[in-house]
Amino acid sequence: MNSIFLDSMKRPEDMARITTPQQANAFIDEVVGAVRAQVGDRKVLLALSGGVDSSVVAALLIKAIGKQLVCVHVNHGLMRKGESEQVIEVFRNQLDANLIYIDATDRFLDKLAGVSEPEKKRKIIGGEFIDVFAEEAAKLEGVDFLAQGTIYPDILESDGGVKAHHNVGGLPGGMTFQLCEPVKLLFKDEVRVVGEALGLPHSMVYRQPFPGPGLGVRCLGAITRDRLHALREADAILREEFDIAGLAGKVWQYFISVPDFKSVGVRDGKRYEGWPAIIRAVNTTDAMTATIEEIPYPLLHKITDRITHEVEGINRVVMDLTPKPIGTIEWE
Repeated sequence: MNSIFLDSMKRPEDMARITTPQQANAFIDEVVGAVRAQVGDRKVLLALSGGVDSSVVAALLIKAIGKQLVCVHVNHGLMRKGESEQVIEVFRNQLDANLIYIDATDRFLDKLAGVSEPEKKRKIIGGEFIDVFAEEAAKLEGVDFLAQGTIYPDILESDGGVKAHHNVGGLPGGMTFQLCEPVKLLFKDEVRVVGEALGLPHSMVYRQPFPGPGLGVRCLGAITRDRLHALREADAILREEFDIAGLAGKVWQYFISVPDFKSVGVRDGKRYEGWPAIIRAVNTTDAMTATIEEIPYPLLHKITDRITHEVEGINRVVMDLTPKPIGTIEWE
């Protein structure tokens, strides 16, 4: 695969960093012109996850080539509450994108049934996503480009051997596209500035990091639909209360994990067995190390009360106080 921006744009060390709306708009104008010149009247395919990078790339390319961009959003059933709905609302309803929405929930959850080993879960989710995306791509005609939300840290980590570049080499060998990577020379903070300039919702542009396997690695052990539902609802309460308390922009990542075991509780005067919801809230600059954010106890009490009373199946709320190292940010 060849990138249409690999040689035509400056190297990051030669660029003025994008920190203002004016700089972002100048960048947008440059990219729009470059995309139109390279793509012409052909089509571009993009896997739109709803994450920051792919969302900004989608908005950029919609501005440049409109419905020549084909966005494919695969809902693997492991998204957080409301995320797929937001993708549809923003891109199909507001930006009039050429969006293909695939609800593959049953397909993914059936494959994951009874699988408890974390790496096996990750491989199933990643492999199935590639299969679904490839099947959809095979139905399309006239697509010569594949757009990706590659950013500069991806390049640095790949070149330095830290990790494999997550946006390259993941698709089946039979899929031959030229790559379109319009933000590949930007850092994450610059991508956010560009996203705001493009008019994307603040909640989407500043979406906190979310693992590719989604809630699949936060529904610990073998995934069941009832526990996955409880996890999604509890996580939504945590995020809502952090927003209300003004912590959303101060804590780098915060989420709920729900393990595959129950404890005894009491509800309505009767014995009630339920799962614990584990709160994790960390701050970091590079994700290589992480510290624990101190959450005010009144807020923790409110979150606990809401989760235990509003979410069926959860009867305890606990907090993970382990920094990284020794604990990783995700449990799986």
